[in-house]
Amino acid sequence: MVNVLTMYMPLLRGLLKLVGVRPQAVEIEPGTVLRFWIPSDDQTTSNASKKPNKPAVVFVHGFELDGILTWQFQVLALARDYAVYVPDLLFFGESITDRTERKVVFQAECVAKGLKKLGVEKCTLVGMSYGGMVGFKMAEMYPDLVESMVVSCTAMVMTESISRACLKRIGFSSWPEYLMPDAVKGVKEMLRIATYKLPWLPDFVHRSILEVMFGNRKERLELLDELIVSDKDFTVPHFTQKIHLLWGRDDIIFNMEEACNLKDQLEGKATLQYIGNAGHLAQSERPFAYNKHLKNILASLHDGGRRKQQ
Repeated sequence: MVNVLTMYMPLLRGLLKLVGVRPQAVEIEPGTVLRFWIPSDDQTTSNASKKPNKPAVVFVHGFELDGILTWQFQVLALARDYAVYVPDLLFFGESITDRTERKVVFQAECVAKGLKKLGVEKCTLVGMSYGGMVGFKMAEMYPDLVESMVVSCTAMVMTESISRACLKRIGFSSWPEYLMPDAVKGVKEMLRIATYKLPWLPDFVHRSILEVMFGNRKERLELLDELIVSDKDFTVPHFTQKIHLLWGRDDIIFNMEEACNLKDQLEGKATLQYIGNAGHLAQSERPFAYNKHLKNILASLHDGGRRKQQ
């Protein structure tokens, strides 16, 4: 049977082309290439004066699908008013490396270098789940690049204590057990936990997700092996950015208690908004509500003549 996600991608590419977004492979260094989705009028090699005169917004995906499948509804809604950039993290989509590094810090370094090669000097970073952790590391390491952040259903760092609490809530003993299913049944359970109310989908859709998500199982497992950090080794960084937390109220992985703890860690530097009837995948489950919140946040950050969305 034909993979439905493979069939869907040409349609999505066509829609993205209509709103002015195209794919671009960026060599970070020999052996390391990141695939970005970038503004079609982006000029990366010449005549920088023609670069799009819009605020840059960078979307960083989680540990489920690649960048554009994760953020498609947000990109289609925002591309007219913002210069949108969507990377595939290493070992997702078409991004690869021959390096052995698997830590979050290496993902952050590669995305930052890729953005700089694309001529992005400042941006608002929007990250969810694993992508939120990459985003926090980018904000810590590159404060001149990451001007502000919007993060959803994530943690600053996956410490041992946060990891234990999350796994206990979802009833799994490890992240590979939850995030790396090897059968349709596991994909169904993964999505059930990640959503407030999972709609019925035929098995061939779950099978398509299984085929697309886990082609490089070895490398994904290595990423998960390097994800968790000892509590005693973690110190909350000093962030200079404006940070907005945008949560699925019914997320059971990173629940509202985790959201409030994260807000407290940021010591008054963050706002917290939530979306009802939305789980971990709030941006996909309730895209219109998510986009409304996100547009209002972005308007408040880039209010150079923009009116706040009604």
